[in-house]
Amino acid sequence: MTSHDHHVESADGTRLVVRRLGAGDPVVLVHGSGGGLHSWATVADDLADDHEVWMPARRGYGPSDVPPGPKSFAEETADLTAVVAAARQPSGKPVHLVGASYGATLALHTASADSRDVRSLAVFEPPLFAAGAEIAPLLDEYRTAFERDDAGAMAAALNGVTRVPAEVVAAFAAAAGDRTPDPVEARRSAIGWLHDLEALAGDSTDIVRWSSITVPTLVLSGADTWEPMPTTTHTLAATIPAARHVVWPGQSHFATMTAPALVADTLRQFFAEISAA
Repeated sequence: MTSHDHHVESADGTRLVVRRLGAGDPVVLVHGSGGGLHSWATVADDLADDHEVWMPARRGYGPSDVPPGPKSFAEETADLTAVVAAARQPSGKPVHLVGASYGATLALHTASADSRDVRSLAVFEPPLFAAGAEIAPLLDEYRTAFERDDAGAMAAALNGVTRVPAEVVAAFAAAAGDRTPDPVEARRSAIGWLHDLEALAGDSTDIVRWSSITVPTLVLSGADTWEPMPTTTHTLAATIPAARHVVWPGQSHFATMTAPALVADTLRQFFAEISAA
């Protein structure tokens, strides 16, 4: 399906590139750390059959602007609020807001701060355990490794933040084999990760704050994702009033890539139920 890239300007002048495709009720898909315009591509192609899908490249991820200095969730919330307002403008209809991983944490911040243009919220495994002073040393490790372009040390710091089990890391390394990452894409991702870690280190692990969210909410998780993610998502679902929790058997934190049709079908059903209510 044909897509078009647009520019949305945030409150502080940061320019965001947003990919748009399809027609119908508007949906904004927010990517996680290390991602970009491509992150939701397969899910978006499916949803675009009957929805207008907007996919921003977040602040710090090219081709959107990479502002100097550390990043905060307050800045990214302003960014996403601007994208949501832009997505609402063509039809006048409020937006279904969807986030995965870090993008899910950002979606929570945005729905909590200003939900006037948000029709519903769907979050897939936000890493709410990875925040605050506990990860500050890992941010320092990552920044040092980033400055000397040490991919191995950067990956080690990120594994400490995400708590990916050693066997999963080994499986990914085996699957990659001798393939060498594109250096331009690897650097773009590394820059984005650095800024995301800055925002996470300045955030809180307090889940109770999300009890203020009143829009219809869907919490999504994979049955095979490692702890502490399952405990975190169960707690989140119990905290948000009237939130629904769907756990996908046989899926993990990578479900948007491994099972895009399942993700799209689950979201479509949720959107339909909200629209019918």
